[in-house]
Amino acid sequence: MKRDYYEVLGVQRNSSGDEIKKAYRKLALQYHPDRNPGDSEAETKFKEAAEAYEVLSNADKRRRYDQFGHEGVRGAQGGAGFNDVNDIFSAFSDIFGGGFGGSIFEEVFGGAAGGGRRRRRSPGTPGSDLKVRMKLKLEEIATGVEKTIKIKKQVTCETCGGNGAKPGSSPTTCPQCQGSGELRQVSRSMFGQIVNVVACTNCAGEGTINTDPCGDCSGDGRVQGEKSIKVKIPAGVSEGNYLTLRSQGNSGRKGGPAGDLIVLISEEEHEKFVRDQDDIYYDLFLSYSDAVLGCEAEVPTLNGAAKVKVPAGTASGQLLRLREKGIPHLNDRGSGDEFVRVNIFVPQKLSTKEKDFMKEMSKHDAFSPKEKDHKKGFFGKVFDAFTS
Repeated sequence: MKRDYYEVLGVQRNSSGDEIKKAYRKLALQYHPDRNPGDSEAETKFKEAAEAYEVLSNADKRRRYDQFGHEGVRGAQGGAGFNDVNDIFSAFSDIFGGGFGGSIFEEVFGGAAGGGRRRRRSPGTPGSDLKVRMKLKLEEIATGVEKTIKIKKQVTCETCGGNGAKPGSSPTTCPQCQGSGELRQVSRSMFGQIVNVVACTNCAGEGTINTDPCGDCSGDGRVQGEKSIKVKIPAGVSEGNYLTLRSQGNSGRKGGPAGDLIVLISEEEHEKFVRDQDDIYYDLFLSYSDAVLGCEAEVPTLNGAAKVKVPAGTASGQLLRLREKGIPHLNDRGSGDEFVRVNIFVPQKLSTKEKDFMKEMSKHDAFSPKEKDHKKGFFGKVFDAFTS
C-alpha cells in the first residue's frame, strides 16, 4: 500500500509549492543513490519522494490527488507507473534544473557536470614534498635555534624559466583538449546525461605541449639542484615534532607550484640529562657522609651550573627540584623543572681500617634502620619532592 504523498515529503496538506519543493530537495539529496551506493532502502525512498513531488508540484494532479487519493492520479502516470525512468528524470530535473548544470552534481559530487562550470586549470604539475631529519641537542631545544640546511631537490630550469620550451619558442595549445587540460566523457543513466571529467592524456592535464623542448631540462621545466634553506626552530620542540616550510620542496613540472619541505625533529641523547616531556632529570652522586650531614652541591643545568641544597638525612633516590630549569613549554609561557636524583655512593673496596670504622659506626643506634623509616618508602619521598 502506497504511503500518503504529504507524509512522504513531511509537509502539511496546505503547504505552499515552495515548501513542497524545499522538502523534496532535502530528501532527494539525502537519499540520492550516488550518496548511498548499494542501499536499496535509500533508492526506494528516493523514488518515493520523486513520485510524491511529481504529483504535488502539479496543480491539476494535486487537486485530483486531494479529492480521490492515489486512484485520482493513476491514469496520469500513463499506466507505466512512476518507476519509469522518464518520470523520475522529469521530477529530478524540475527541482535541480535541466541538465543538472551547477546544481545537484555540485552538491552531491562537489564538482562540475554537464553544462556546469569548468574547473580552473592550474599551470603545470605540482612538485612533491621533501622530508629531512634534523638532529638537535637538548641545549638547542631549550633555547631555540636557527640552522641552515642544504638539500638536493628539483629546481626551476633557468634556461626556459620553467615552461619546458626551448628559448625563443612557446608551448602550443593541446589539440585534443583545446587547452583546457581535461576531457569530458558523456554517459547516460536513469537520471539523464552525466559528464565525467578526466585529465587529458595527450598533455597530462596541462593544456599545452612543447613541440620544441628545452635542451637543459628536456621539456620538464626543472633540473636537479641544491639549495640552502634557513630553518628557525622554536624552543620546546621534541622528538617527532615537525615544521612545514611551504613551497620549499621540489619545484613543480612546467611551472607548477612547488611542494613543501617537512623538517622532522630528532633529539640527540644527552650525556647528563634524561628528558621527560618538559622536565629533565640529573643523577647526583653523593658520599654517605654528605647525604647524612647535608651539603650544598653544584649541579649542571641547560644554561650553566647551579647550587642545590641537600638536606641532612637525604636518602638515595630522593628527588630535589630546581623550578623552571627544564625545557620551555612549546608556544607557551614557562618551563619544566630539573629534578636532581640523589644517589649514595657505595665504595666497593675498603681498607682494614675503613672496615673497622664502618663496623664501629654501625653499632650506634642512629645508624640502625627503624620500622618508621620504611613506611614512607621511595614513592612517598618522591611525592615530598613534588610538593616541596
